[in-house]
Amino acid sequence: MAENNADSNVSILKEIAELLNEGTDLDRVLSEVLRRLLHITGLETGWIFLIDGQVEYQLAAKSKLPPALSQNDFGPMCEGGCWCVDRYQDGRLNKATNIFECKRLEDAINNKTGDTNGLTHHATVPLRAGDEKFGVMNVGSPHKTHFTQEELALLEAVAFQIGTAIKRIKLAQQEQELALAAERNRLARDLHDSVNQLLFSLSLTARAGIEMAGTRELKDTFSYIQDLAQEAQGEMRALIWQLRPRGLENGIICALAGYAEMLDLQLDTKVTGVASLPGKVEEALWRIGQEALANCKKHAGTNMVGFSLDTTSDQVEMKIQDEGCGFNFYREKELPSLGLKSMQTRASSLGGMVDIKSKHGEGTLITVRIPI
Repeated sequence: MAENNADSNVSILKEIAELLNEGTDLDRVLSEVLRRLLHITGLETGWIFLIDGQVEYQLAAKSKLPPALSQNDFGPMCEGGCWCVDRYQDGRLNKATNIFECKRLEDAINNKTGDTNGLTHHATVPLRAGDEKFGVMNVGSPHKTHFTQEELALLEAVAFQIGTAIKRIKLAQQEQELALAAERNRLARDLHDSVNQLLFSLSLTARAGIEMAGTRELKDTFSYIQDLAQEAQGEMRALIWQLRPRGLENGIICALAGYAEMLDLQLDTKVTGVASLPGKVEEALWRIGQEALANCKKHAGTNMVGFSLDTTSDQVEMKIQDEGCGFNFYREKELPSLGLKSMQTRASSLGGMVDIKSKHGEGTLITVRIPI
């Protein structure tokens, strides 16, 4: 009998490993593995929290949650604290544990906020790979208040497989981001070494043509060509900045100050709070700030721009303001340009927002808030 159980556990681990090794989309992988684990073990309900540091947790996967936990778009699972997360964060949860009474379920029962379908307890197991921890997996069934040591050992083995897969997927994502940055740098170098030099040569040739031309009409033509070449050079320098932001390694403030200087804008900078921003947040602020400063250069009719960056423990706020010509902006209408839409999209992808205030003749204020 014990041998049969051992064979069954090996089969389960093999099937889970195959699922984990095939996937590259973390959310999809976790959902599918959790669903499959519950099916082959005969358990009914499960959920996975990914936990970042000591503050944030995310409901990354769930299966057959009772109404008490799934109501209001899974609101009870996405807010407030619970015992398993608390124990994970303070270091007391180091292995599969038998058994946790669930605070979320207990609150639902006491407050009569929904049906728990007989689910009152769950086993909890941390997701880890070596010394790295990524979150917790909880599983249970109606009226089940005890897991055997064999069941806990199986859950712990599966959790280790999941933790290893999470680490692999995160490393793959980092490699993709590094590859993208390297490709941007290569493209920026190519543009600088080829197209930018050609435009510079064209500008010099046009200047020589102006000096050699024998008629006013021909001089004007060469002058027009020179102006176009110089304007194209300016656009090319801005594009190279966007691809390879010099100074971003020294922080978002240095990068945007350098970009403003390149655009011949005078930046009045105010910074409050000190924090090391996550790479994705810093890059998003850089791209949004680029777009906002470029709009100031093209449309505001002024070279004076106010810039502020305020960082707290849970949020960064960036403001870019000019006292230029402005435009009539209405929140209820669609954003008037692709650039403004891209700013909103970048912020939204990180759970943030972009607020735009502008009126014709009264300048423009762009406020960006992103959680950290």
